[in-house]
Amino acid sequence: MAKRSSLVRFLAVWPGIVVALFCIGLAIVSLTTLIIFSSPEVNIDRWLYDFFADPYLWRVIRFTFLQAILSVCCSILPAIFVALALYHHDFIGKAFLLRLCNMTLVLPVLIAIFGLLTLYGQQGWIAQICHWLGIQYTFNIYGLHGILIAHVFFNLPLACRLFLQILEAIPSEQQKIAAQLGFTHWQRFKFIEWPALQRQVLPTGALIFMLCFASFTVVLSLGGGPSNSTLELAIYEALRYDFDPKQAALLSLLQLTFCLIIVSISQRFSRWLPIEQRVEQHWRPSLTGFWLYFIDYFSIIIALILLLPPLIAIIVNGINSTLSTVFTDKLLWQAIGTSLIISVSAGLLTLLLTFLLLWSCRQLYFDGYRKLSNLLSSCSLLILAIPTIVLTSGCFILFINTVGLPKSPFLLLIIINALMALPYSMKLLANPMYVIYERYNYLIQSLAIPLFSRIKLVELTALQQPIRQALAFSCVLSMGDLSVITLFGNDSFFTLPYYLYGQLSAYRSNNAAVSAFIMLLLCLLIFTFIEKSFIKHDKTK
Repeated sequence: MAKRSSLVRFLAVWPGIVVALFCIGLAIVSLTTLIIFSSPEVNIDRWLYDFFADPYLWRVIRFTFLQAILSVCCSILPAIFVALALYHHDFIGKAFLLRLCNMTLVLPVLIAIFGLLTLYGQQGWIAQICHWLGIQYTFNIYGLHGILIAHVFFNLPLACRLFLQILEAIPSEQQKIAAQLGFTHWQRFKFIEWPALQRQVLPTGALIFMLCFASFTVVLSLGGGPSNSTLELAIYEALRYDFDPKQAALLSLLQLTFCLIIVSISQRFSRWLPIEQRVEQHWRPSLTGFWLYFIDYFSIIIALILLLPPLIAIIVNGINSTLSTVFTDKLLWQAIGTSLIISVSAGLLTLLLTFLLLWSCRQLYFDGYRKLSNLLSSCSLLILAIPTIVLTSGCFILFINTVGLPKSPFLLLIIINALMALPYSMKLLANPMYVIYERYNYLIQSLAIPLFSRIKLVELTALQQPIRQALAFSCVLSMGDLSVITLFGNDSFFTLPYYLYGQLSAYRSNNAAVSAFIMLLLCLLIFTFIEKSFIKHDKTK
C-alpha cells in the first residue's frame, strides 16, 4: 500500500517538474547561446569592470525600478477601490465593465498605445478640445508619465479582477454574522474584506512589478529618449543596434536576478484562499451612507474614464476611407489566418502546461513540501523575468549556427507564446485548483476514482469558469504578440501584429488604424466566443 501511495505521488509530481525543467532549460539555452556565439576575443575581466562602472547602466537600473514601483502603486491602490465597488454593488453595465477589464488586460500593446496616443498626444482628442476651449495643452505623453498611464491602463484591470475574485470568495456567512452584529462599513472592511484582500496584494503587486520591470513595447513607444530606458530596452539596443550578445546576456541575468528576488519575497507571503462552495450568488449587506456610495461610484467612473476612451479612439480612427481597401487585402486575411492558428494552438498549450504544473505544485503543497511547491510554481514567472527578445534571439542564433532556420517557425512561435501566457494562466487557475484538492481529495481517494475520471468528473467540471478565462486570455495574448515574429517573420510568413507593424513603418497611418480596429474586433470576438461558448456551463448551478 505504501509503495502504491508513493507511486501515485510520483505520478502526480513529475508532470510539473518536466514543465519547470523545460522553462528553465529554454532560458539557460537562450542565455548560453548569446554568450557562446558572442565575440571571444574580448578580455572578460576588463569588459565586466567597464560594464559595471558604466554610469548609463546604473541610470537604466534606477529608472527601471522607479517606473516599475510607481506603476505598481498607481495600479494597486485604485484597483482596490474599484474591486470593492464592484463587490458592493450590482448595477447596469457591471458586466460590461468586467468585460472591459478582461479585454484591456489582453489587448495587444501596440493597439493600446495607438489609442493612448490618439487620446493624449499633442494632436490628440484632448489637445483638440483644449484648443477649442482656448486652453493651452502642455501635457507630453512621452516620458515617465506616459509610461505610467500605459502601465496603469494595462495593469489596473488585472489587479481589479484578481481582487474581485478574492472578495467574491469570502463566505456569505461572515457577511451575515457581521450584519447581525451591527458592523459599520469600516469594521466590515477592516475585519472581513481587508484580510482577504491583503493575501492577494503582495502576489499581485509582484506580478505587476515584473510586467512593468520587463516592459518593452510601452517604454520603446512612450519613453521619449535614452534618459527613460529600462533594462529590457537596453537589452534590445544591445542586440538590435550594437549586436553585442554578451552584454545582452549579462543585462538579462541582472534582470533575472532582480525579478527572482521579487518573486521569492512574494511567494514567501502568498497563500491560497479557500473559496466558499455555494449555489447562490454571494450575499451582500445593505449599504447606507452618502460617502460610501460616492467613493464606490466615483471609483467606477474613474476606471471607465481611464479604460474606455482609448478603445473608442481605436474604433473611431479605424472607420475611415481606407476600410474597404484594407478589408479586401489578401495579405490581411493571410495574416489573420496565421495569427488564429498560432493563438489557438498557444492557448491550448498554455492550458495544458498550467494544468500539469499546478497539479504537481498542489500535490507538493499538501504533502508538506511547501517551499518546493513555491519554487516549482515560480518557474512559470521565469518567462517574465527573461526578456522575450532574449529567448527569441537565443533560439534564432542557435538555429543559424546549427541546423539553420526552420522552414516554418510555427512550432517555435506557439511554444514561446504559450510560455509568455503561462504566468497569467497560473494566476487564474492556482487558487481554484488548490481548493478543489483540499475539498475533494479525501473523498476521491475513498471512492478510488481513477485518474482520468477524476480529471473529467471533478477537475474540469469545477474549473469551467477559470479554464474559460485562462484560455481566452492566453489566446488573445498570443494573438497580439509582436516580439517573437519580428525575428522570424518575412514576406511569406507574418501575423496580424507584424502586418500592422509594417503599415506603421511605411507611415500608412490610415491603413494602420483600420488594421488596429480589425485586430481589436478579432480579439473581442475570440475572447467572447471562448469565454461564453467554448466550454458549456454547468447546468447544476
